[in-house]
Amino acid sequence: MKKYKIAVIEGDGIGHEVVPEGIRVLEAVARRFDISFTWQNFDWSCQTYANTGRMMPEDGLDQLRPFDAIFLGAVGYPGVPDHISLWGLLIPIRRAFQQYVNLRPVRLLEGVTTPLANRKAGEIDFCLVRENSEGEYSEIGGRLHKGTDHEMAIQESVFTRRGCDRIMKYAFELARTRKKHVTSATKSNGIIHTMPFWDERFAEVSKKYPDVKTDQYHIDILSAHFVSRPDRFDVVVGSNLFGDILSDLGAAVVGSMGLAPAANLNPEREYPSMFEPVHGSAPDIAGKKISNPIAQIWSGAMMLDHLGEPKAARAVEEAIFQILARRDPLTPDLGGNANTEIMGKAIADEVSVVPSEAR
Repeated sequence: MKKYKIAVIEGDGIGHEVVPEGIRVLEAVARRFDISFTWQNFDWSCQTYANTGRMMPEDGLDQLRPFDAIFLGAVGYPGVPDHISLWGLLIPIRRAFQQYVNLRPVRLLEGVTTPLANRKAGEIDFCLVRENSEGEYSEIGGRLHKGTDHEMAIQESVFTRRGCDRIMKYAFELARTRKKHVTSATKSNGIIHTMPFWDERFAEVSKKYPDVKTDQYHIDILSAHFVSRPDRFDVVVGSNLFGDILSDLGAAVVGSMGLAPAANLNPEREYPSMFEPVHGSAPDIAGKKISNPIAQIWSGAMMLDHLGEPKAARAVEEAIFQILARRDPLTPDLGGNANTEIMGKAIADEVSVVPSEAR
């Protein structure tokens, strides 16, 4: 039996509702595939910040380091500025543990209604590979002359050759396992230093992958193509900011933020990777128990893949797909009236009966 130690951070808002359902499904698939999980909860959140002045303890990273992976719900809640909650928990984890790949699958599934006209299940199926450790999300900068008419804010972006090359290499390697096509998101016609450098590195890295087709688009027209031509994409690689924006657009294109999983990966496995849904804490519905747990559950499948359990991962994904195809049950974001727990239990039950080939 393979055993894994998983750090659990439910975080804020609907994180408290979807994480238990993610664990429910992971326990169900563990029983089927002879896997054992040990879960340790860390009560780190905006409430923790309100009580202590910190999102996590000073030694929080040291506490997380021994785990095989981190299973995160959501971060952020009204009353705590977003830059405090993000920079107090998520970004320190991503950077200290070299989780420089943010991987977000975008897939239109059977039984899900897309806002795009005349698009069918299977026509939209691509992955977003977001650089997760540098780029536009930099601490370099500051404020001058606060409170005066001369007040200014300066924010620096950081693009390194190492950072660009390693995320692009990951994108090309991923494309080799899919449709062998990588699209680069840029804005080199308007951002004069960093984006031309990004383009240069993309061109250089692509030379090592002659079997993979490439193209690049400025972020504005690329966003338009996500709506008008989403079927053309396979792997899309972008900087921290562009990848962040495109991932939410991708989730909307395939029907719901509740269907958007994500992985923050340290591909070299020197540190634990972290798995979380894209949807955030959703304070508008927190406490109503109507949130869709699929993104959290699917993030759990991505965690299984990273841990070296691809058969278990496929079983979880197939259970999700079967439930959605039957359209029973469905949470309100998908047009149904099921609550979070009902959806989680349905997927957990389905895990035990998915076809054997999913193994």
